[in-house]
Amino acid sequence: MKDSEVESKNIIKNRELLYRHMISQLFYDGHQAIAVQLSNLIQSEPPCPPSDRLLHLMLIGMAHEPDRSKKENNHGSTFSAENTLGPGLDLEFETEATVQAPEPAQYETAYVTSHKGNCRAGAFSADGQLIATGSVDASIKILDVDRMLAKSAPEEVPGDQTGGHPVIRTLYDHLEEVTCLEFHPREPILVSGSRDFTVKLFDYSKASVKKAFRTITDADQIRCLSFHPTGDFLVVGTNHPVIRLYDVNTSQCFVSSFPSHQHTGGITSLKYCSDAKIFASASKDGSIKLWDGISNKCINTFTKAHDGNQVCSVTFTRNGKYLLSSGKDSLIKLWELSTSRCLIAYTGAGTTGKQEHKAQAIFNHTEDYVMFPDEATTSLCAWNSRNASRKQLLSLGHNGPVRMIVHSPVSPAFLTCSDDFRARFWYRRMPNH
Repeated sequence: MKDSEVESKNIIKNRELLYRHMISQLFYDGHQAIAVQLSNLIQSEPPCPPSDRLLHLMLIGMAHEPDRSKKENNHGSTFSAENTLGPGLDLEFETEATVQAPEPAQYETAYVTSHKGNCRAGAFSADGQLIATGSVDASIKILDVDRMLAKSAPEEVPGDQTGGHPVIRTLYDHLEEVTCLEFHPREPILVSGSRDFTVKLFDYSKASVKKAFRTITDADQIRCLSFHPTGDFLVVGTNHPVIRLYDVNTSQCFVSSFPSHQHTGGITSLKYCSDAKIFASASKDGSIKLWDGISNKCINTFTKAHDGNQVCSVTFTRNGKYLLSSGKDSLIKLWELSTSRCLIAYTGAGTTGKQEHKAQAIFNHTEDYVMFPDEATTSLCAWNSRNASRKQLLSLGHNGPVRMIVHSPVSPAFLTCSDDFRARFWYRRMPNH
């Protein structure tokens, strides 16, 4: 306790010193009015003399920063496509990050698949090679990404090597709407949740697979789920406020033993952090909660995260420093977890001001862009993730609201699932293709 108190006192002291340097620099550069205003605001005692010291300190710091960014790249993502993904979003150390990833508005539809009912669920495999779609008609499809790309541009595939139909598996084992899907992080297993109160695990390595090899039966309709990064556990959210943690191998269910920690409304979104130390939950009660990944205790709550509106989605950045959330107020927010602050609000989506359906805010694969489907216009809104500048809109071509959007973890590709029964696979072909 004493160490943390000393640390927080040092942080406060250092911040005061930083603000004093800022005031001195503003005086030195001739911005007296702003310097006086800031000086009054933080009540700087004694008054700050004009000084150029902050500029010199900044130049020294910048001279050392390239070494840090090399380290960051070497120890960053564990993806095999690490070199193309870059270090991801880190606002503590970034100055002007150069964006190399294509803007979402440049993506094109590469393939469309149809269900017999509204399409509500979608997922990418960890290597980005497969997608899964789920529907109100209770069916699930697994599609091969390379085959979808080959179908959309057969002239790019030499000879007749298009490799067959993109749909490689069709799974029928649910009795009602499939509400959520996720691929196992390490094995050829797809997990699904449904309104029929069940979670099912399918082994899609078997070509003849139709039924699940394991079914977990819950007491309520399944709304969302997330695999632990090892794949051994699964957090599951239902219309009930209590989050379930299932052991995938034994189907044993655990819940937090602290009733006061629980949400007071149904769970809308769950996500594990990549290091598994924490997971996040969003709820109809308007709050976001962070949970300890080992003890299952709630360690932080953002009450009224979206001004009391239902929170629709949560997702972590790769480095686990930030959490992206969306709400039914059509606002997207970036939260810094070390300070529990909302750092950035991405605005301008949702022309009607309030959404009827929940929609997800997601990052592209490099975390350079934030993406969100606008319900009223059926178009994709995108922002620069670092400064929240609006990017060009992309018409999503659906004849109904987009109910699920998910981006590939490794390449410029995303999936949209809509109430028009269709799922669209979007891809950005490189100009030299």
